[in-house]
Amino acid sequence: MKHSIYILVFFFGIVFIPWSTIAQVDFNKTPDDDLGDVEDKFQEHFYEAMKQKGIENFDRAIESLLKCVELNKDVPVLYFELGKSYVKLKNFGAAEDALKKAVSKDPDNEWFLDELYGYYMSQNEYDQAVKTIKQLVEYHPDYKEDLASLYFRMKKYNEALSLLDELDEKHGISVSRDLLRNKIYEVTGRKKDQIENLEQRVDSNPEKESNYLALIYRYSENNQKEKAFETAKELLKINPSSHKVHLALYKFYLEDNETEKAIESMKIVVKSSEIHPEAKLKVLTDFVSFVGENPQYEADLVEATTLVEKVNNSKTLIELGQYYLTKDNKPKALSNFESALKIEPNNFAVLKNVLLLYIDLNKFDLANKKSELAIENYPSQPLLYLVNGISFNQLNKPQKAVDTLEIGLDYIIDDAKLESEFYNQISKAYLLLNNTEKAKTFSDKAKQLQNTN
Repeated sequence: MKHSIYILVFFFGIVFIPWSTIAQVDFNKTPDDDLGDVEDKFQEHFYEAMKQKGIENFDRAIESLLKCVELNKDVPVLYFELGKSYVKLKNFGAAEDALKKAVSKDPDNEWFLDELYGYYMSQNEYDQAVKTIKQLVEYHPDYKEDLASLYFRMKKYNEALSLLDELDEKHGISVSRDLLRNKIYEVTGRKKDQIENLEQRVDSNPEKESNYLALIYRYSENNQKEKAFETAKELLKINPSSHKVHLALYKFYLEDNETEKAIESMKIVVKSSEIHPEAKLKVLTDFVSFVGENPQYEADLVEATTLVEKVNNSKTLIELGQYYLTKDNKPKALSNFESALKIEPNNFAVLKNVLLLYIDLNKFDLANKKSELAIENYPSQPLLYLVNGISFNQLNKPQKAVDTLEIGLDYIIDDAKLESEFYNQISKAYLLLNNTEKAKTFSDKAKQLQNTN
């Protein structure tokens, strides 16, 4: 509904109807006879109704409005205000009767029709809503889009599409109408119709980039890769400076083993100020996978990651971290995992990678502090105690290592390899404490577990 079209003057916090709707009563006339007394009482009851409505005393508002009706039953606005108050009290039968009476007394009043339409929509009485909105269309053509949405709810898809076609032809394409159109195509499975509509748009407006991009997307969605690729190349011919077309081209080039063209498209995407960061990161993520199988292009990947102003997508950062791990580039892997952890501080898998890389890269202070904080959040995760114990040993604090490792042992369940590592670290701690007897005892336990497995 286009309620915003009808912003009225507020008084007592209530929307008033233009005075023309209550022209039967002149509130400014000086009473000089019995009729004047009636008008005076009417005015008193009407203002009392508006006051009570303003403070949400709808029962009292209705009482005063009904007193007005007793004095003059021919004033349409009284039934309009009664209808709204009845709605607030969920007395829907009375609300409908009052609003219909208001419309019957003033059938050309847009506010009355709009309120009645809103009432029918709230009650899901779509047939009645259609009748009412068709009257409103005469005053404001914008209501045709509401009518199309209403047809969609009623599953009258042909009527909705016909109306959308009419609106597009008259006013041009709009995002809101396209959203509704695509919903209809989706629920009806009319992919062919959807593509034909987009093809017509490209033919009728061959200079408009968005038409090509939409058609490329729908071709791809419908597994018509060749048509999608040809459409993308056609757009590039028409608009060589287009950046968005490379979101499609890079993938097509990769699939067709045109690697150099794919890399060129990928770099255009990640450098472009026209393309959303999320789309850039998806391209980058795809390229990470590609380079994993084609390591000769790693230099291009490195360049691409530097071209992106700031990678702030945890999924991409994690994949980059995993990629650098496979290449044994632990500093790069750690940098990406740390960035991902800032975005997803509760991602335990990433936290684990960060802690283990701290140990591998001899960052024992960081490992110690980070593992201690992690233990507070995950007190039953034995790996955290192991990292904490290793860092204490490396920082020459063996007694603290023993203390934390012994606690962690209690949380190990059916993991002999992890348990043996705990015993090895406890053995190292006792060696640092010059307690060779205990060191040997735990070293033997570790070996026994290893031999068992």
